[in-house]
Amino acid sequence: MSDIVCVTSRALCREDFFVRMERIAAARPGGVILREKELSEEAYRELAGRVLEICREHGTACVLHGFPGAARALGHGALHLPLPALRRLPEAERRSFSALGASCHSACEAREAERLGCTYVTAGHVFDTDCKRGLPGRGTAFLREVCECVSIPVYAIGGIRPERMEEVRRAGAAGACVMSGVMQCENVGEYLAAFEEDADVSWRQTGF
Repeated sequence: MSDIVCVTSRALCREDFFVRMERIAAARPGGVILREKELSEEAYRELAGRVLEICREHGTACVLHGFPGAARALGHGALHLPLPALRRLPEAERRSFSALGASCHSACEAREAERLGCTYVTAGHVFDTDCKRGLPGRGTAFLREVCECVSIPVYAIGGIRPERMEEVRRAGAAGACVMSGVMQCENVGEYLAAFEEDADVSWRQTGF
């Protein structure tokens, strides 16, 4: 099972988004986080319904992002939230998700996310990335600190490339998230395969 999680961005996609999602799901990454935060909740719910169908057809795990109401409406039990949104979510609702993740930028935030019931967290940004242009990456020492302070899986995000995966895994991360590369690469299968040497941790540790 892959330890690479694909994060979506329609803005970065160079072909029809659903064609790209078919390619990604067929390549069987560890999972997909459907992160399209510029959409209204109604538009996101419609998009998510189609993406969930694609992922189910290929047996690829999918996590919805940012809209608990959309996840409820679709009967989907996996959700990722920014930490401020997670804080606002009532405890009973947090507990209703079998997989719950949060984006964290410090060890303190990761500990809080775990206390709030998260089954995994993402930690970043680890390396310099165009998505955070002008902001230096926090580095693998930061990633190691996050990994050591929680008992749930931690996924590195930000500037992740195949040649960096060894140090990401050595820092204790369960895997890593990729976005621009998987949205823009010519061959999704080959792109993801480049990350897989020595991978031995499954995205399914997150609880779904």
